[in-house]
Amino acid sequence: MPDRPSVLFVCVHNAGRSQMAAAYLTALSGGAVEVRSAGSAPGDAVNPVAVEAMREEGIDIAAERPKVLTADAVRASDVVVTMGCGDTCPYFPGVRYEDWVLDDPAGQDLAMVRGVRDAIRARVLALLEELGVEPVTR
Repeated sequence: MPDRPSVLFVCVHNAGRSQMAAAYLTALSGGAVEVRSAGSAPGDAVNPVAVEAMREEGIDIAAERPKVLTADAVRASDVVVTMGCGDTCPYFPGVRYEDWVLDDPAGQDLAMVRGVRDAIRARVLALLEELGVEPVTR
């Protein structure tokens, strides 16, 4: 793995789970990891409940926009973390793939989304450890 690993988070709409994961990895890595997120069928906007849940953590994702998944983004990543996008993610040899099974926060209330958010944070911290990156204290 290179000095600065690259991680891509993918979910269907790139409006909730993958946006929260990317924001956590960006914040907790302190820039030591290159972070991307994308969706296999991007939505129009980031889920406002996900925005609120992350705001509670001091992380603002309100300005983020869903992005379309491209083969180039996958190819440029050392680790691709999928979250419910099924077989729509292109496969490239040499890229590490993980599938994080997490409930979809779309249409859910803040209490439910907080649970998804907290599960994502725990997985991001574990990923940082696997990558050998010391998390920034938050």
